[in-house]
Amino acid sequence: MPPENAAEPMIEGRGIVKVFNDFWGRPKVHALKGVDITVRPGAVFGLLGPNGAGKSTLMKIILGHLYCTEGVVRVLGKSPRDVMAKKRVGYLPERTAFYPSLTARETLLFFGRLLGLPDLETKRRIKQLLKMVGLEHAEQRLAGEFSHGMRKRLGLAQALLNDPDLLLLDEPTAGLDPIGCREIKDLLLTLGRRGKTILMTSHLLADVQDVCAEILIIYGGQTQAYGPVGTLLAKTDELQIRSPLVPKELVDNARRELEKAAGAGTVSVSYPTRTLEDYFLSVVAAAKRANKGTSGADMGDGVAEYLKAGADLGAPPEPPTIPAPAPAPIPEPKPAPAPIPEPEPKPAPAPPPQPSPMAPEPQPQRPSTHRASVDNRGVDSDILASLTRKKK
Repeated sequence: MPPENAAEPMIEGRGIVKVFNDFWGRPKVHALKGVDITVRPGAVFGLLGPNGAGKSTLMKIILGHLYCTEGVVRVLGKSPRDVMAKKRVGYLPERTAFYPSLTARETLLFFGRLLGLPDLETKRRIKQLLKMVGLEHAEQRLAGEFSHGMRKRLGLAQALLNDPDLLLLDEPTAGLDPIGCREIKDLLLTLGRRGKTILMTSHLLADVQDVCAEILIIYGGQTQAYGPVGTLLAKTDELQIRSPLVPKELVDNARRELEKAAGAGTVSVSYPTRTLEDYFLSVVAAAKRANKGTSGADMGDGVAEYLKAGADLGAPPEPPTIPAPAPAPIPEPKPAPAPIPEPEPKPAPAPPPQPSPMAPEPQPQRPSTHRASVDNRGVDSDILASLTRKKK
């Protein structure tokens, strides 16, 4: 679902400035200096820059985790801190953090309930997502036992659980094997074709080049390059020709004709090569077809069906109307009660015995260390048992 105005950007920032102050309120770090950003609906947008350039600061401002010192930021046509806008945003942080005592399935079920999804729909999506990210066989393993790459896959599933309109990914392919990198890139391209908007940061520039249509490069908190990837990378002073295999005589003739116009020795002919990523994936796919199992992350099985077809939940149902109770009848006045006789005075109690000078002073009673019982109504028994699980 795009913003209310279809022509309105999903993310728009103008003159974004962020200054971090020290303890005394004096400017310490100028993280962003007048950055502009516009992400259109359906775009896959790359945010690039070296360490400390301001990428994470800009991402946190877009998420509503930080205020900008100057400038204006709009997300889905609203303030970044608008709760209703946040419901349509999915976020994958650079470092994922999950309860280590929950399984992969329990983790996603927990987040589904935080999102307010119906349990039946959440379980249906969990099955598709775990299959998509290659963790279907590990759904009963504890998240605390996962490797970094497996936690990254689980984090991607969690970010897609609510079928967001805007997806923010911080280093989505960092720590993943080549299988996971290719699957995430294919997923991003599929979501982009479906109309999802994606903003991602990455230091793996080849991955960004494969999936992003536009990029913004930041250095020193300032915009250094901004525009379509094809336009920024094009080399207009050279020409590349690709052709099927033809006889060598035709190739030599074509080269001589080209060198007449370009100069001797300026034309080269070579055979194209496969990328190492393509070769690696073909080897792993062959091993999988030979039924050679693995205890780690497996190759995914395409994109989850609900991400292809769109969300089918629709608007949440209206709460049932509860009729107002009928007014209670006014009771008949009761006769005044009889006066209560005053009790007889009791003799004053005897003073407590004084302790001997050598007796120790009584110690105050310590509060009980036992925790009060917690009302766990509405909490899944499996999740509650996993959260309270102790390691022996």
